[in-house]
Amino acid sequence: MPIDIQRIEIDQLACWRIRRGDNELLVAEQGAQVLSYRQGDAPPIIWLSEEAAFQQGQSVRGGVPICWPWFGDLKRNPENVQAAYRGETEAPFHGLVRGLDWQLAQQRCEGDTGILEFSCPQALGALPGWPHRVELKLQIRLDERLHISLTSRNLGDQPVAISQALHSYFAIGDIHQVSVEGLDGCRYIDTLENWQQRQQQGDLRFTGETDRIYLDLPPTLHLRDPQLNRRITLQTRGSRSAILWNPWIDKAQRLSQFADDAWQRMACIETANTMDDRVLLNAGASHTLAVSIGSESI
Repeated sequence: MPIDIQRIEIDQLACWRIRRGDNELLVAEQGAQVLSYRQGDAPPIIWLSEEAAFQQGQSVRGGVPICWPWFGDLKRNPENVQAAYRGETEAPFHGLVRGLDWQLAQQRCEGDTGILEFSCPQALGALPGWPHRVELKLQIRLDERLHISLTSRNLGDQPVAISQALHSYFAIGDIHQVSVEGLDGCRYIDTLENWQQRQQQGDLRFTGETDRIYLDLPPTLHLRDPQLNRRITLQTRGSRSAILWNPWIDKAQRLSQFADDAWQRMACIETANTMDDRVLLNAGASHTLAVSIGSESI
């Protein structure tokens, strides 16, 4: 299987494109953010907004943004994750690295696999309000599936607590028809219902705005999509939590880089370490958060 890796420019952003036969992956150096992923002529697996803006300093809507060293609202994170931030200004949502330029450490082919490796040098003590020295690396591998792994290594002499997520947007045929398999019996926090803790009964189907933090998850989830006749599979490592999100009608109209009707064509399943699943990095310790994404016909 031929592999082609090229550096390209999209508006203000430097990007890398991997082609493996008829499959294509697009990654921005900013945020080391996967932007899109498709297999052949089929609809994309990773969703990218039709109104995405490729501007320096801001995350692109869609793809797989990296949320690190905390996920979501820092004030909703566990106390030791909050304590790691020493900034005098209010902490931004989803951490500090999404809008930064990461460095491409290596691009290579191994047989019929294309590989990109990025590092975030600012994480070594230069992030605003976050003085810890943590080596942060992302590896992206493309073979029959897409593999993303984020590794944090504490180079300091004190423990550091982090939460994080690979904020994956998936392209779907119709939000009313899809279901997420593998959640039955799992507890979750419904952030739209006063952060109450509940238990999932059966598969998840989307019937309105959804923003849930699922805990104690199995390593494999499936996004079943009858309209596109496929099932997307997520296999995770180093993660026991995930966020399931769709903005629905009203919130979609308030989102940037987001068409008013785009909520019908996307669903987020965000591989994470959050809440009880946060990571405590002891001095010298490392942790890898990883997901492999594939698709099959149903």
